[in-house]
Amino acid sequence: QVQLVESGGGLVQPGGSLRLSCAASRSIFSIYDMGWYRQGPGEKRELVADITSGGTTNYADSVKGRFTISRDNAKTTVYLQMNSLKPEDTGVYYCNARYYSSTYLHNYWGQGTQVTVSS
Repeated sequence: QVQLVESGGGLVQPGGSLRLSCAASRSIFSIYDMGWYRQGPGEKRELVADITSGGTTNYADSVKGRFTISRDNAKTTVYLQMNSLKPEDTGVYYCNARYYSSTYLHNYWGQGTQVTVSS
């Protein structure tokens, strides 16, 4: 299995910045597509950003221009740089790793890290 550990969450004022990190346990990290998901109180978990094994990125419309996802395969770590934070960005952020073979989906989740944007 791939074990994922998120860090970097916390309390920040609107307009501030945070950088989330997700460290993976396996050296084969480079073959996985990685993503960040957010779940607000009483809400469903939804995609914020993802990055493929080849480095292609995708963002939810609500965070385009403010958030940047990146990966460092040598460190087996994926990052989410969050700038110009808004109260609606508040939620638990989960790291996700996915790999599709021809017959099986490998899908792993971290424990989540809380991000609270409040004045």
